[in-house]
Amino acid sequence: MASGDLAGRVALVTGGGRGIGKAISLALATDGADVAVNYRRDKDAADETVGEIEALGRRAVALAGSVDVLEDVQAVASAAVDALGPIDILVNNAGIASRGKSVADTDPDEVERVVRTHAIGPHWMCAALLPGMRTRARGDIVFISSNATRNMMANSAPYNMGKTAMEALAMTLAKEERPNGIHVNVVAPGLVRTEMGRRLVKSWGQDIDKIDPAMPYGHVCRPEDVADVVRWLVSEGARYVNGERIHVDAGGQ
Repeated sequence: MASGDLAGRVALVTGGGRGIGKAISLALATDGADVAVNYRRDKDAADETVGEIEALGRRAVALAGSVDVLEDVQAVASAAVDALGPIDILVNNAGIASRGKSVADTDPDEVERVVRTHAIGPHWMCAALLPGMRTRARGDIVFISSNATRNMMANSAPYNMGKTAMEALAMTLAKEERPNGIHVNVVAPGLVRTEMGRRLVKSWGQDIDKIDPAMPYGHVCRPEDVADVVRWLVSEGARYVNGERIHVDAGGQ
């Protein structure tokens, strides 16, 4: 899947250097967008992703900053615009896992950290970029959530809370920003073949590389499976799609 559908558009992908974020960054670049790749710690991975984007003939920049720190969010938003021009595609992808403990046993700091990363940081990022996005012919904001908001598994309260709050933000924005030509949608994967997914499956006593036969369609969801949904949502093909949550979990996991 490749097109010039996004030529002339500029994207910012949080957590864009690895895993799902990297796949999204490369997919958007393949379709013609220039991409600002935000990362928190793994500079080498972000630089590698930028190099791959540039090899596609697109402009790219790696920007360090943690989405749970307001000053970092504002600095990343400003630097992205300075480097590439006004942002008209924002993908709020950066995320962290919770530690798999019951509510009674969860550290209070963990609750705040996870919710801040998944919901409060994206709120700040949207607020920073919306004024400029409103001036564009079309704007798109995509939130990478999780089917956790459908399943609400035990021992995952901080993560469930963070992703649910993220979706509330998205659905609110979809109504607020529609008059400004901005589309806001949610993509909610299940288990994905990423480092986070690998750790989760390991906690079950299994190896993610060995469970493909037991998964729908014969394989664990790949980052590219998620990226292909994102690239469609920001394309002309989804010009009348807004306020939707699309699950990428083969119908439930």
